[in-house]
Formats: sequence, structure tokens, C-alpha cells
Amino acid sequence: MPASKDDLESIAAGRHSDPHRVLGRHDGVVRAYRPGAEAMRVVAGDGGAAPVEMQRIHPAGVFEGPLAAEVKSYRLEADFRSGSTTTTVRFEDPYQLWPTLGDVDLHLFGEGRHRRLWESLGAHHRVHEGLEGVAFAVWAPNAYAVRVVGDWNHWDGRVHPMRSLGASGVWELFVPGVEPGACYKFELVDAAGNLILKTDPMAFSMEEPPATASVVVGPSRHEWGDAAWMLERARSDLLRRPMAVYEVHLGSWRHVDTGEGPRRPLTYLELAEELPDYVADLGFTHVEMMPVSEHPFGGSWGYQVSGYYAPTSRYGTPDDFRAVVDALHRRGIGVIVDWVPAHFPRDAFALARFDGTALYEHDDPRLGEHPDWGTLVFNFGRNEVRNFLVANALYWIDQFHVDALRVDAVASMLYLDYSRPAGGWIPNRFGGRENLDAVDFLKEVNEAVFGLGTGATVIAEESTAWPGVSRPVYLGGLGFGFKWNMGWMHDTLEYFSSDPVYRRYRHNDLTFGLLYAWTENFILPLSHDEVVHGKRSLLSKMPGDRWQQLANLRALYAWMWAHPGKQLLFMGSEFGPEREWDYDGELDWWILDQWDDHRRLRSMVAELNRVQQVRPALWEEDFTDRGFEWIDAGDVERSILSFVRRRSTGGYEGAVACVANLTPVPRHGYRVGLPAGGWWQELLNTDATEWGGGGVGNLGGVAAEPVPWHGRPWSAELSLPPLGVLWLGAT
Repeated sequence: MPASKDDLESIAAGRHSDPHRVLGRHDGVVRAYRPGAEAMRVVAGDGGAAPVEMQRIHPAGVFEGPLAAEVKSYRLEADFRSGSTTTTVRFEDPYQLWPTLGDVDLHLFGEGRHRRLWESLGAHHRVHEGLEGVAFAVWAPNAYAVRVVGDWNHWDGRVHPMRSLGASGVWELFVPGVEPGACYKFELVDAAGNLILKTDPMAFSMEEPPATASVVVGPSRHEWGDAAWMLERARSDLLRRPMAVYEVHLGSWRHVDTGEGPRRPLTYLELAEELPDYVADLGFTHVEMMPVSEHPFGGSWGYQVSGYYAPTSRYGTPDDFRAVVDALHRRGIGVIVDWVPAHFPRDAFALARFDGTALYEHDDPRLGEHPDWGTLVFNFGRNEVRNFLVANALYWIDQFHVDALRVDAVASMLYLDYSRPAGGWIPNRFGGRENLDAVDFLKEVNEAVFGLGTGATVIAEESTAWPGVSRPVYLGGLGFGFKWNMGWMHDTLEYFSSDPVYRRYRHNDLTFGLLYAWTENFILPLSHDEVVHGKRSLLSKMPGDRWQQLANLRALYAWMWAHPGKQLLFMGSEFGPEREWDYDGELDWWILDQWDDHRRLRSMVAELNRVQQVRPALWEEDFTDRGFEWIDAGDVERSILSFVRRRSTGGYEGAVACVANLTPVPRHGYRVGLPAGGWWQELLNTDATEWGGGGVGNLGGVAAEPVPWHGRPWSAELSLPPLGVLWLGAT
């Protein structure tokens, strides 16, 4: 059937939604569009036969030529003239091929249930109908037309128009000959008729910022060596294991001198060499990476994501990132990655108004804009958007063996009025402030992750009292595995940053957290947020002279590691830098070369982890009240607190008593009640000289006497060091 004039005009104008209906092979003829071509020919079969000249049927460069029905395959030739030189190009015709997506893919995506969406949308290097190339697919339901452009077609959108796959809103094209490493974008005629360029929302790699093109990635060549880790992860219960997290910003952990220009951040491969050894030496069980998804602005620290499926190319390739995770796993260290489904930036090249409409976001700014961060909020009620995010969570776990996702800014997702003034938000259908679509989304993503059965988990940074954040969905919770305890963080830092003379007025800051400590599976975070934007480093928060500051910091860490819950410490805090964190620089490693006290602090953090891991009483019952008992929470005037951590076995074998003296006054002959007799070993003393303290202590331990005290049948007299914490272990 001849092509109609309207079809040809639409092809030439780049506005045809189904170019395969016009171009390619039809009823004994081949039609092709090559703007700027002087002539075109059909080359039948393997190229042995003479090419057949094609006739120009539209002045913009649409040609048509005959092809016998018995000829099974063909290629095209086009002549291009530049001055007096004519160049002939031979190429495969994309428009002779069937779609690379099936009806099941499109149906599942439309329902929001395509759990492996990354295998369908995006750019996939593969063999299709015997031809090697790249299958491109993108969701843009309100676009008039979509073209794929790249360095292989000179970024000319006229060359490769895509076809619309109907009501799904997905556009598709297989382009033979495109290879991994090629840069590309999608050129859209948007809903308003404007011509816009967009990066691929599903891109697996992107150019290093400030460049913004997506990059074709071939199949992974990384050979995983973490099978033992993955097996153990799947069959163990992280809630009942020691867990101490070292939070890292990859770009500012450590820099290297290149010999040319300023020092630069380590690459993924360099991090794979250095980070596992360092973290293992400190005894941390997990590394938490601030967002590694591609982001345009380094000053966002990765929390304004433009490429949700692309590890940032600042440090290497996706396979290079796999090498980091693999290397950590081989050293027995888990990997947590920060994940940001709450919002995304307004950058015109990325998700914002992707097809000219509010596609990923809400159209109404009262729902779709975040006033604090100047970003856009995902429309969690839209099936395809929810699918994009749920599949993304599964993608990081499946493709990169990530052990946990830490979901940023959950509170901003849960509340429709979050940071919004009166009248600046829209109530839900029941008139409330809860974002019901976001609640459903969070439940879905958590069920999807735990449903994998791989032992992977999800962690919430949630700063309100929303009930059941880390309780299963089937029990009415949101389904997270853990929740950051922001209240504990705030109260504890308020206490330790106050002058000891006033601490008796802040005593409840340390005791209040034990009233709700078992309502969630809490992680105790001293994160990057507490050492930036003028908040000062943890050391600089501490009151007093330098000796007292270090003593306070050692006491804070020992209190934190003994407290119910899992621990998280931001990088560098293990050795106490004086400067707050600078994302654009590197940690102040130099102070370790100049100051013994900072090396000793780091050694004490390693000792906290070592002792904790061999003492199950300190972690076995973190999330039930069976593992904690106050000894004395009421010595307000002397700012002394004491408690016992115990195992789930019922007795006190292996129990640990924590006694904290949080004024600069040593207390000798201070009697503390103990739950059992025998020898109590001094497992840790933050005032030990090896950690930089004054050496006030108990000569390795004390014998419990049958003297009732603090409601206990046994007790011992202790020497409590100033601004110090003792751990005593039952033997």
C-alpha cells in the first residue's frame, strides 16, 4: 500500500507516532528516511547482489525501492555529499524489526507490577532478530513524538524516530550497530509541541557531570566472589546480630595525589582496594554509602538524583561499583546504600515534566513541589511512577548485591503538610494530613524487598512518631526493617554538648529514650547531618578544654555502643576531627600523623566494636526489653547512670554493666548494684591511658560482694573516671 502524503509529511516533520507503519518493508517495497541523503539503495541478502536504486518520494529525504518477497533480509545504502566529496554509508534498517517489548511487559508496567522493569525499559545492548544493537524504550505517554539521538547518529533526531506502543505510553526502537559506550538521549515533541532533550530515566550509566547524556552499558562483566556472604545473609537474622555502621561519602573519604593539579577522590576501584581494609580494621560490620545514584550537583551530596538506575560516573563504571560491593562483602562487611524516592531535582534534562506534563510529579504544586529543597515530589499514586521506584529498589539489590537501602526523608513522604504552611497543602480523601499514596508505596517497596527472601532489608530515616515504621505490613506497620532514632540522636547530642555543670538539669535527655527504645528496631545515628552546615564536628560540639572534649567524645561513643539499638557513625568521627565535614574536600587524615590522642580515639572505637561483637549481651536483645535493666537511672545530682545488658537466655551469664560518670569529677568508692556475684571484668574504660585518658579505673575488674544495693543482691565499689564510661562484664 503506498504511503500517504500525510504519513510522509509526518515522518519528515518528526511527528509520526508509528514510523514502522511507513518505513521499513511493506508489500514488496522498502521505504527509508535519511535526511540529507543524495541517493539511497536497497542491498538484498548478504550484499552479493547489485544494489537496487531507490526513488525519492519526499524532498526531505524519504526514499522507496522494490524488494522481492523471496528476499529474506536487506540493508540500506545512502550517499551523502559534502562539497565535491560523496560518502556512501551502509547500514541496517531499524524499521524492518519487531518490537523488543511484549504485551506482558506493557501490561505489568501499566498495572505497576513489573518487578524487573529495568530489563524492559532503558537501553539494552543485545541481539534482536539476528542483528546486534541496542533496544531503546522510554515511557512518555503525552509526547507527540519521541526520537532517540546519540553520537552514532550525530544527535540528529530526524534519523531515528521511535514508535508508540499504544496505550502503554511506551516508545520503542531497536537500533542496529549501536555499541556499549555510546552516548544518547531522547528527543521529544512534548505535550505542548516543544522539542526537548531528556536523559533516559532508566539509564544504567550517565556521563560524568556536568555532562548529562545517558550512556549505553553492555552486560556486566564483573565476576562476583561473594557467594558465601550472600548465602549467610539470606539465612541470618540481622536483628539478632551485631551491627555497627560506618557512614561514608565516597567523594570525600580520601583523596589521592595525581601529580597533576589538585588531589582527586578515589575511584571505585581504588575504594575497593582501601575501604574494606580500613573498615574491617575498625571492626564495623556495615558501610553505608550516601547516595551513589547519578546526580548533577555535588553539593546535594547525592540527595537530588537525576539517574536512579545509574551509579554515579564520577568514580567509574557500574562494574567498578560492583567491585566495591564485592570487595566489602569478601571482607565480611555489608553494604547499605542511601536511596531517595521522596523527591527529585528540577533539572530540565531529567525527570521534571518529562513529556511536557507532570509525569513523575504532581501537577499541583501543593502536592508536587517540596518547599524546603526546591525539588519535585513523586506522584506515588500513579502506577507507572510507583513501578519505576519499586523496581529501582529491587534493581540495586539484584544487580549490585546491596544489602540494605536506607530511605531518605521518609517523614517528608508521609505527611502532606510537611514543611508547608496552612493552606499550602491538600488533605487526603479523609480530610487528614497523611499521604496515603506514599504510605501504600512504602509498604509495597518493603514487601517487595523482603519478599525476595535474600536477607536484604530497608531502613527508614523517619523523624516523627509515626507508629510501626519498622513493624511488618501484615501487623499494620510500614514494613521497614530498621528506623533511625532521630529523637535519641537529638537528645543525646544536646546532653553531651552541654557543660557538665548543667547536666543534672538535662538528665532526662539520656533516660527518656529508654521509654520508647523497643517500639521500633532502632539504629542510633551520628550521621553526616550532625557535622555540617555550622553544626560543627562531634569533637567541637563537646564542652571544655581539649582533654575534656576528647573525654566527652569517648564517653559518648561508649554510651552509644552500650545502648540498645544498632550504631551508625559518620566517617572521620572515629578519630575526632576538629573541622566539620567538607563534601568537596577529604577527611583530615593529617591529624592522625600529628596527634596521638586522635589515633587513640580511633583505636578505642575499634575496641568498642571488638568487645561488642564478642559480647552477645550487647546486641542479642537490642529490640526487646528482655535485654536491658536499669541499675540506677536516678543519680541526677552526680550525673551518673548505670544499666545492665543481658542475653536472652534468662540469666546473667555474659551480662555487661555500663556505668557512666558524666561530670569531670572522679568518684572513688562508688557502690553499684550488680545482678550476679563473681568477678566482673573491666571490659572497657574510656579513661584508660591507651585511649588518651587519665587512667582512673579498677585494675582490670571488681569482685561483686553480697551487699544489696540498688535493689540488687550483689554490689561492688568502683572508681569512676571523670567524664568516663565503664563496661563491666560478668564472667
